[in-house]
Amino acid sequence: MPGESFRFIHASDFHLETPLGDLDAIPSHLREAMADAPRRAAKAVFEAALAENIDFLVLSGDLLSPQAAGPHGMSLLLDYFEQLHAKKTPVFWVAGIVDDPPKWPDAAPLPPNVTLFPKNRAVAVPVQRAGRTICVVVGRSSEGRTQLHVPSYRIEPTDEYTVAVGYGTSDADALAEGRFDYWALGGEHNRDEIDGGAEGGAVVCGSPQGRSLDEHGPHGYTVVDVDADQTTRVHSVECDAFRYCRVEVDASEIAAMGGIRNFLGERIGRLQHDNGGRHLLIGWDISITSGEDLQAIGDVEELRTWLRREFGSGAPSAWTASLVVRPPKQYPKSWTDEDTILGDFLRAADKFDKSNGREINLLPYTEEVSGVVGTTASLLADVSPTVREEILDQATLLGVELLRGGKPNLA
Repeated sequence: MPGESFRFIHASDFHLETPLGDLDAIPSHLREAMADAPRRAAKAVFEAALAENIDFLVLSGDLLSPQAAGPHGMSLLLDYFEQLHAKKTPVFWVAGIVDDPPKWPDAAPLPPNVTLFPKNRAVAVPVQRAGRTICVVVGRSSEGRTQLHVPSYRIEPTDEYTVAVGYGTSDADALAEGRFDYWALGGEHNRDEIDGGAEGGAVVCGSPQGRSLDEHGPHGYTVVDVDADQTTRVHSVECDAFRYCRVEVDASEIAAMGGIRNFLGERIGRLQHDNGGRHLLIGWDISITSGEDLQAIGDVEELRTWLRREFGSGAPSAWTASLVVRPPKQYPKSWTDEDTILGDFLRAADKFDKSNGREINLLPYTEEVSGVVGTTASLLADVSPTVREEILDQATLLGVELLRGGKPNLA
């Protein structure tokens, strides 16, 4: 017997307590917009829930830390919960780690349309419309783990469409064992659809607003439509105000564009076109293979300043959050063979780099700098092997830039 069609919104990881990151400087003209970006994205989710013809809202954890977000963040949630209550729209909330239920103050009770699932067991709640059950929502708040425990979601078999709401990571095989029609997952900030996790879909919807270059690309929420035959259609809706972009560049691409500035300007234009008029926060990662490539790029600090001045003040803005040049493994032999300080430096760097297992101990150098004590000194004393090669490469690049002198033409 066919059921009834319905629609719901799935969102998670608002993190209203966390500002945008990966910024060494905050431009004055974007300061207010950056500060408001997480709230603006969360508001977009709730406004969609109020404006669209949905039957319920599913929230999969890490909405906010009440203590860190404070009354400003809590009032946003409570105000929208009350508006949804006025429209008789149920809200199903599975708490993650930052929004652990005991942290929610008793003085700010949730309205009756909000179900905050317990941590110690899974609970199944029927969703009714006009006196008829249209689906069942099953949820359990996190106990502080980042791994989802699927076996704890077992419920009595039902013919109704079932939406399982959880916080944490899992693979398709484990999710499929739950035998739910749709998995609404949270805890990861980047969107992911897990093929085979459920017949209707297993979706990690991600945060509505990215916070770092590791969270690059589109961010938003998910709209799920289920028809009378229980066929599921999943739609991703973008609502981020700022979008992080990671751009990897091979220096060989630069020459064809007539110089580094022309190349970066063209790429920024393309990014702005592709990302729908949003503010962009860009991380450039440029790999070079020769000294000639380094000469073509020129002074990195000057290039970063130019990018921010030229493209960072527009509306929308394309702000360069970081600019990293990956050094070549080999510098020109003619440089190394020079009877100069540069040649001596490159020969010493090459010898050090080939000293397998040799430790880098920067602690003696801290004796010349006042105030470097405690944790900082201990970190300098013992550099992890995993970053040893990168430190050597970057130190060599810095030395080469200083010893070569001058600033090549960047045009």
